[in-house]
Amino acid sequence: MENLIEITSVPVIVAIVYAALALYKHFVKAEKWVRLIPLWAALLGVVLGIVAFYAVPAIIPADNVLVAILVGGASGLAATGTNQIYKQLTKDKDDPGNDKTE
Repeated sequence: MENLIEITSVPVIVAIVYAALALYKHFVKAEKWVRLIPLWAALLGVVLGIVAFYAVPAIIPADNVLVAILVGGASGLAATGTNQIYKQLTKDKDDPGNDKTE
């Protein structure tokens, strides 16, 4: 049962980061700040990894805080990848403006 709790921590961090950055993107419209979303995702993931490590150590698969930082950061960046997968699967194939091959 404890192993099941450990493997759910990464998707939970991904979901929290994804939701937080969706709100960030909704409220921040300036392109220079939107371009920083992967950095914010990694930083928020790191913070959540550290919080999970100290608040509920059994929930994150880490033996020390450095591993918790790496797991959290990777989970945060996975939220960015999840967003890109969604965008690529739902983009309009008929719109010539979406066909960017640069």
